[in-house]
Amino acid sequence: MGCAALLLAAVSAVVGCRAADTDGVTPVPQLLAFLPWLLVPTGVALLCALLARWWPGLVWGVAVLGLLAWYIEPYGRSAEPTGPPLAGLRVLTSNVEFGRGTGSLVPEIRRWKPDVVFVAECERGCRATLERDLGAAYPGRQTVAADGSAGSVILSRHPLRGTAGVPGTLGMPGAVADVRGHAVRLQLAHPMPPLPRQIGVWRRELGRLRQFAAADPAAPTVLAGDFNASQDHAAFRRLLDTGLQDATRIAGHDRTPSWPARTARVAGTQIDHVLVSADFSATDARFLDLAGTDHRALLVDLTLHQRE
Repeated sequence: MGCAALLLAAVSAVVGCRAADTDGVTPVPQLLAFLPWLLVPTGVALLCALLARWWPGLVWGVAVLGLLAWYIEPYGRSAEPTGPPLAGLRVLTSNVEFGRGTGSLVPEIRRWKPDVVFVAECERGCRATLERDLGAAYPGRQTVAADGSAGSVILSRHPLRGTAGVPGTLGMPGAVADVRGHAVRLQLAHPMPPLPRQIGVWRRELGRLRQFAAADPAAPTVLAGDFNASQDHAAFRRLLDTGLQDATRIAGHDRTPSWPARTARVAGTQIDHVLVSADFSATDARFLDLAGTDHRALLVDLTLHQRE
């Protein structure tokens, strides 16, 4: 009975924060990223309660199980635009982990030929490689030049006009792309991860991304990158509440894990996202395994529609 009570208390604390629409304090934000996996300790607790004939524990466990099942459902609206299509846009986002995954990213870019590429943790060597190997195909570039995890790059086949981007501890460049005569806001997302002593910074930087999303709701927008957050984090859901939609949800892959890459197919979470305004539909989304990085790259096919 004691084992069941301990497990149920721990899971209930996390689920309670999810129900209260808050990310709480460490270790809750870290555990919220893996909310679907809390079904495992809940199931163990139910089995222990059953073996011990602890009937209140069984009722408690079933209630927790029901809440988990409810919150595993996708969050946010998913509405297809009704206006006529204007242009296709293939987008790829990848965190190359201090540039180590650059060598495996370049062949994938050549293979899939995305129109826009968002690369996080692209330090100076990564940037030099991308410019050398892909410069001719991607003349549009917006960069935050920095070492380590702070460097980031947006590559585009379409002409780009640089913007101020979103301020943060890590580089988050922004641009406006001219996609067949239509202006599309592009913003790379890479807020600080929710480390035990960085929860406030993580919330604040996700809040800045929300401000960007809400600043011009009438403009076609693509916000993509490593958000260090899943749909089970309240700070990320506030982003979706601006009207942006997760392209993986539209394409039917809202729970496909992207991190950590080594165990993603067995146990992981989706923290890499492509968020789009209501002007876009998504017809396909796929996750690409890259060597040298702990993130899977995300490739999505979008269609820009005329807003009605």
